[in-house]
Order: sequence, then C-alpha cells, then structure tokens
Amino acid sequence: MWLKPEEVLLKNALKLWVTEKSNEYFLLQRRRGHGDAGSRFTGMLVGALDTVLDSNARVAPFRILLQVPGGQVSWVIASGATLDEVNTHWRWLELNLLHSLSVFEYKEDVTSFVSGKIKGLIAEEQLCKQSSAEQGADHQEDVRVRFEQRFALLRRERMLVHYSCCLWKGHVPRQGWLYLTTNHLAFYSFLLGKEVKLLLPWAEVTGVERVCVSLRTDVLRVRTRTHQRDFSMFLFMDDAIATITQVADITLRRVLDCAGLELPHALQQHTLITKRMLEEHALQQCVLSMFGLPQSENVCEVRACAVWTPHARCHTHGTLYATDSYLCFSSREAGVCTLIIPLKEVTFIEKEESMLPSSVIVCIRSKRAIQLISVTDRDSLVDGLIDRLRQLSWRQTLFRRQDQCKQSVSLYFSAELATMRFFFFSMLSSTQKRLGINSWGGSQEQEKEKLWEEHFEEFGRGVHMFRTDKMHRLLTKGIPECLRGELWLTLSDASSEIAAHPGHYAELVEHSMGVTTTATEEIERDLHRSLPEHPAFQNQAGINALRRVLTAYAHHNPNIGYCQSMNILASVLLLYTKEEEAFWLLVTVCERMLPNYFNRRVIGAQVDQSVFEELICERLPELVVHIPDLSTLASVSITWFLTLFLSVLPLQSAVCVLDCFFFHGIRIIFQLGLCILNTNVSKLCTSTDDGQALMLLTRYTLTHFQTFEDCESTEESAEHTYITALLNEAYERYADVTVKKLEMLRCRHRIQVLQAHEDTTKENTLRLVSPNVSLSAQDLSDLYDLVKTEHLISLYWGDGVCVPRVCSEGYRLDRAQFKSVFNLLSPWECETHCNPFSQRTFTLLDHKHANHLTFQQIALWLGNCGYEEQLKQIIKDLAKEKERDVEKILSPMNQREFIQFCKTLYTMFHDEPNESELYQAIAMVTSLVLQIGEAGHKQGGPGNGQDSQSDWTVSFPQILASLLTETVLVNFFEKPLDLRARIASARERQYQERVGLLDIEHGTV
Repeated sequence: MWLKPEEVLLKNALKLWVTEKSNEYFLLQRRRGHGDAGSRFTGMLVGALDTVLDSNARVAPFRILLQVPGGQVSWVIASGATLDEVNTHWRWLELNLLHSLSVFEYKEDVTSFVSGKIKGLIAEEQLCKQSSAEQGADHQEDVRVRFEQRFALLRRERMLVHYSCCLWKGHVPRQGWLYLTTNHLAFYSFLLGKEVKLLLPWAEVTGVERVCVSLRTDVLRVRTRTHQRDFSMFLFMDDAIATITQVADITLRRVLDCAGLELPHALQQHTLITKRMLEEHALQQCVLSMFGLPQSENVCEVRACAVWTPHARCHTHGTLYATDSYLCFSSREAGVCTLIIPLKEVTFIEKEESMLPSSVIVCIRSKRAIQLISVTDRDSLVDGLIDRLRQLSWRQTLFRRQDQCKQSVSLYFSAELATMRFFFFSMLSSTQKRLGINSWGGSQEQEKEKLWEEHFEEFGRGVHMFRTDKMHRLLTKGIPECLRGELWLTLSDASSEIAAHPGHYAELVEHSMGVTTTATEEIERDLHRSLPEHPAFQNQAGINALRRVLTAYAHHNPNIGYCQSMNILASVLLLYTKEEEAFWLLVTVCERMLPNYFNRRVIGAQVDQSVFEELICERLPELVVHIPDLSTLASVSITWFLTLFLSVLPLQSAVCVLDCFFFHGIRIIFQLGLCILNTNVSKLCTSTDDGQALMLLTRYTLTHFQTFEDCESTEESAEHTYITALLNEAYERYADVTVKKLEMLRCRHRIQVLQAHEDTTKENTLRLVSPNVSLSAQDLSDLYDLVKTEHLISLYWGDGVCVPRVCSEGYRLDRAQFKSVFNLLSPWECETHCNPFSQRTFTLLDHKHANHLTFQQIALWLGNCGYEEQLKQIIKDLAKEKERDVEKILSPMNQREFIQFCKTLYTMFHDEPNESELYQAIAMVTSLVLQIGEAGHKQGGPGNGQDSQSDWTVSFPQILASLLTETVLVNFFEKPLDLRARIASARERQYQERVGLLDIEHGTV
C-alpha cells in the first residue's frame, strides 16, 4: 500500500533492513530476518526491537524508500506484507516516475514532486475503496467545490470523476488533478510555486490515444486541432482512458451534427449524467453488440452463474445478462456456449430448491428447460424477470387485438408472397443447374442436411439453441439451401420481429404504393443494378419484389430511407427467404447488426473503416511500411463492410460469409478482411503503386474463391481459395478481435470521424461565405470558431433557445447568443446601452425575421458594415411612429429621443485615446442639432397654422449632416476594425464573460 511520505535516517535504516532492489531514486527493502530460514535468531531479535522501539509494534516486512542522490534522509512511500504486493508498486514507480525525475535540477523539487504524487495516489485509492455512500458524496462535494473555485464555471457543469496524474509541459511533469466534466476536461496543478490550469472543451478534442513517448512508456495523449496534451502516472490508466474516450464521444454526439447518431435519453440530459451511468452505457453497448440485440434494449441485471449444457453434460460457468426482452448467457471461455432467449419464448421462471446452489429453471415454449445454478442474488433476478414477463404478456395481448384489425390487409398479399417464394426457389434451382452446381448438389446437400439435423437434436433448434464453436464449423461449410432462410432468421433473431409485428410489412407495402419520394427515386435507379446476372432479377416479378422490400423499409424507417448497397443485400435475402422475411432481415441488419451504417453520412461504416485501419497497423506492420497511407485501401475495404462481401465475392462464396455474419456479427467481417490482406501481403508489398495494389485485391476477391463443393467438381483449383478454409483461418488467427475490443476502438475512432465531418462542414461553409465578404481567410476561420463556441456554450448550459445544429450557412445564433458575440467583437464600449444596441443590430441583420442569424449574415455584417447603416437603425428603432416590419421613410426624432441618442453616443467613446476630442466633438454636434431643432420649432408656431405646443423634432439627414461636420467623429466611425485582434481577445474572454452573464440570467450569483 502507498504511504504518506515519512522521513527515516538512512544509516539507521540499514541496520534493520536489507536492500533487495535499488536504483537512482528508490530502494526496495526487506525487514532483516524476514524470509530468511537460517536467521531465526536475527528475526526474533529484530521482532523484539520492533516491539520495544516502534510505536506501532508491527512493521510490514517490505517497504519502498525514496532516496535523493547525495542525501542522508529517505522517505518511506510504500509498504507491503508480501514481495508480490510491494513489487507491484515498484514496477509502477519504474514505469511512471523513475525516468521523469531526472528533469529536476534540485533535490527539493524531486522530493516535493514525488511526495505530491504519492499523496494523490493515496487519495485516489481511498476514493475507490470508500464503502459508505455518504462519505463518497461528501468527498465528491468537496472536490466539486474546489473545482468550481479553480475554474469558475457554472454549478450546472457536472463533474463526473477526477484522477491524480501528471501533465507534461515540455520535459517537466506537473503533478495535479484531472477533472472530467460533462462538457470539459480540466487540469489543475500547484507545484513548486507555479500554478497550471487547463480547461479544454470536449468539442475541441479530435483524438484520444495511448502512446509511448521517449522513456515514458504509458502516456495518455489528448489531441485537439492545434495542440496535444500528454498525461501520465495514473493509478488506474485503463479506467482513465476508457472514461475520457467515452465522455468525449458522448459529448460530441450530443453537441455536434451527428447525422443520426442518437444517444439514449438519459445521456442527452447532460446535467444528470454520472460515472455510474457511463459505466452502464458502456456495458449496454457491449452486450447489444455481443448478442445482436435491438438498440432499444436496456440491460437490467448482470449475474454470474452456470448453465447446464446437455451436449457437454456439465455446467458451464459464465455471465447472465437480462435485458428488457431477452435473457442472454455467455461462457467465460469464448465460443464454448452462448444463449439468446427472447422472453416471449419463456413460459415461466421459478426458483428450484434442490441440492444445487441458487438454482433457477427457465421453461421455454419448445418444451425445453434451461437450468441455471450458482446465480448471484437469485431472488432479485427472478423477481425482475417475472415482472418483465408479466409486462410483456400484457403488451402481447394488446397488440394481438390491434393486429386482428389488420388481418384483411395481410391476407391481400399472402397469395402473391407465396407465389414469389415458389418463383425464387425455381430460379435458384435453374441457376444451380446452369452453373453446374447440381452435379454435386444431391449428395452434398443431403449430407449437410443430415449434419444440421443432428446438430439440432443435440443443441436445440430455434433462437434459443446453444451456440458453440461447432456451429461455426458447420456454418463455414455452408448451410443447406433448404435451411439457409430459416437459420438466417434464427441466428439474427429476425423471427422475433416477424412474430411481434404481424401484418406490418403488408401494411407498409399498401401505404407506400404510388408514393414518390427521394428514397423511391433512388431505389428505382438501383433496382436493375441488383444482381443483374441472376435470373431472379431479369424479369419484372423479381424487380417488383425487390422494389416492395426496399420501399417498405424506406417508409418503415424514414431517418435512413434508402442507402446504396441496401439493394444488393435485399436481393440476396430474397433468394432464400419470403418477401416479408427478407424485409425483417433487412431491418435487423440495418438497425441492429450494422447500426449507423446506412444513415445520411454512413458514419458507422466510416468509423469501422478507421478501426480496420488501426487493426491493419497492429497486425500487418509490414504492409503499413509499404503502403503508409491506408486510406487508399479504403476504396476497396469500404465495399467489404457496406455489402458484407456480397458485391465482391462469387455469390456461392458470398452467402457463406453472410451465414457467418448472422452468427458472429460484424467481427467476422473484420477478421475476414484482415485475413484477405494477410494472404496477399507479399504481393501487396511488391506492388509499384496504389492502383496496382487495388487491382490485385479486386482480382483476388473476384476470381480466387470457391466453396468446398465447387472444388469437388473443378479439377483446376490450385489457384483458388476455399471460402471455408479462409473463414476458419480468419476466425482462429484473429480470435482476439472481440466484440469488446471493437466497441472500445469504435468509441475512440468515432471521435475522429465526427471531428472530420465537422471540419468538412466548416470548409464548405467558409467556401460558401468567403466570396461575399472582405474578410481574410484566417479572420473568417477565427470568426467561425468564435460563433461555434458561442453556440456550444449555450448547449452546455442550456440558456436561450438553441436553434437546431448547423445549416449550409454555418452555425446559427439567437438574440441572446448574438448579444454575447456583439459584446466581444464590438469596437464601441456601450456600457448600459449595449443591450439595446445589440438588439437593434440583430433586428437590422435579421431581414427574414427568422429570430436567428446565420454565420453568413454575421460575417457579412462584420465584413461589409458601415457606420451610416448602424446609426440609421438606432434612429429607426427610437422612432415611436415606426411600424414594425414595414419599410418607410424615417420619422423625425423628438427631443427626448434625441437626448437618449446622444447618451448612447457618449458611452461609445470610453477609453479611446482621443476621448476628450470625441466628447468635445459630440458636444458641438449636440449643440448644432439642438439649434436646428429650435429653429424648426419656431417655424412651426401659430403663424404657420400649427399648434404652439407642437413637438420639437429633427430629421435623420439633419443629424447625419451635423455629424459629418466633425472630422474626429467621422474618423472614429470609419476607423477600420482590427478584427483579428478583436477575435483573439474575444476567444480569451468568451468563457469568462459568458459564464458571468449566465450566472446573472439564471440567478446563481
């Protein structure tokens, strides 16, 4: 355990302790006599001395000392009861501290730094070991108060967790505390008389990675567009990097335009997010991906247990996951046993009182029973499952009544669907004969059917069958044609969707008939590109079926609509399943197995491409040396992922890949892609350019694949690769590419992809705006960042009305947000009149009365505005006779309005270098305008037929002419604005001033 540093004299220490290990700064010592069988007397003597001299009476037999070179005093920093325990601390010191201490020039600095670091580790360990919730809450409150004092942010900035670590400034480490909040990463250090503060919004983070830098072997690097920050010496590095990555990912998905990457409702309420919620969300994403469950499922319970596996005749230990609608089990050893049981298949659950510990029986509709034993917290698990079963039964009864009304619609299509089913099997048989497959088909198909029937008898049949490595081996050999559709529905659990939504597909088809949308137009263009060589899609019947499936999906999920590559997938599904089954398989693939792949920006596919590139760097370093820019391979590999190899492999080989995909999920696509590259790595490394490498991969996938049965009837198969062998090799060679690893990598790479999209949005906006303004490219870019930050601050703390995301003209600001930007950029100090001045400017710019301004409008204002328009708008708003939203000649200004106008002008000259001259000039103008007004007032007396009490007035041309008589005023208003300096100053003050303004608005000051 780590100890608060305590001084000891080295010369006294050597009498009672033996040094086991040492280096320049640390000593690992063993208590003299401890562990030495030949020194019993010595051990007894030292023990007696401990009792007499040591106030604690007991001393740990191992300890670690900090020893500064040349010093006579050492500090005890760690102790342990066993050598293994103290060696863990010793390795941490060697890995994190030893190489960093050489940068300090003075011994006192080394002592102070190590002491501060050890105290931070002790505090972090105590926080992790706190058993009392009240003590934890009190400690968190103290940390939150210190955080608020140091960074002066709003109380609504929720702090999630904090870590003791070091921030590297050059070659010098700064020991301090890293705070993670819902919107920011913050670091504070006060060491050796120097204070270091870092406040980094998550929206600026472009990457989080674990790197080795020089002698620092374990560094967490946080990158932005302009800087990179290195942190090290974490007590729990794995937890820190996982949490930082997850918080950055969630925040970016919340505040940026993520094109369909929706967060759970609980995480959208950023003021309510906690560390526990983050852990639960990470677990949920892993479980949903592992078992291919719907994204709407929530993990309710996680229990360690053992399940009776009849095929192995033993209990298999693993973890049970209970969700809203499923009961799932995964064995400790990967591939031994996996179970997915929809709760709608469960008839009852009961606790079994027997000799077996904590036993539970789960009975399912197929007259089978699943036995669970050694279930932790069995009672709460069973009670929760029974409650969810009761709710599920109630919902099924309700839906059954509703579905009776739709029965007539379903019957309308039943005959046509049956006809299509017969048609596709006929086409499939004729295709097999034409391709020569029938020569082996009889015996091979019968043999495969026999193997699968035996498998069903042993492992069960249906969604709730036992899934093992034996099933993988059967799948790689290919599924019999008569069973493929059934197994696709079973393995993907699409059969549950069909049972839960009877008649839904027919209803969608009926409603989508004759409806024309952007999605249907894209579908029509791609219909004849879907397996055009296959007889099933060379006639109108096949094309019509494909059209119905794709159009129905576009109506079922308008957020996705239609995306290219869906046509290829749907056409292959139609070859082996009924039309309605193909539709629900398509739903399952697009929404459960490949989430976010088919949205507007195919972000899911781009994230997986980025993950795939990292796996290539990790597993095929020789390929990276020859092809450093792996993005050139993306033009080939992106097709592998989007079409699941259906468009790049021969059909009979491609459906074998699809068989494994429905069993393993997306990880088999990663494994197969890596295996293909590994098979061709030598050829790729000898390619002369990127084009040749791409051609090599394309030719390989099109011409070098056969199924096992194809090679039986082909004599010249030496150059061909059996898809069965390749799938087995991919599964075994890259078995460490697990779902958990992929989810962690996805979380990290999603940050990079989202920020790349944000950069593209910025580039497009600046390209659109720049021709219309006189600002330089750098000023325009800085202004965009300022407006974006203002928009994000409003999202962070929820003030004002945040208009939706971004548009083609950039971020949009409402009145409150524009007021803040106006205060930061305006060259005039308006003090108390700033608010009306900014409001009038907003009204001037908001021509369309949309109650918001786009970035383009703001850029045009700053790039092309003139003082005459500004003054005109001020007078225009002060005029009482002005009708809102009606353009007309300005009404004259009365005396009261003119005095208010003069006050506004006076406040604009504060702190100007020629302040006195400006005040003198405005006094002259005021005097002149007053004289003009008096003259006009006298001319409007009774002699002219008007009331003697008529108002004193002046016109806008009279005011403007008077202002133009004073050169100093003209120069003041026409003075060019140094926008770059104003923006630089605004970026520094933006948070401070905005937080202060929000404190006032929300009454938290």
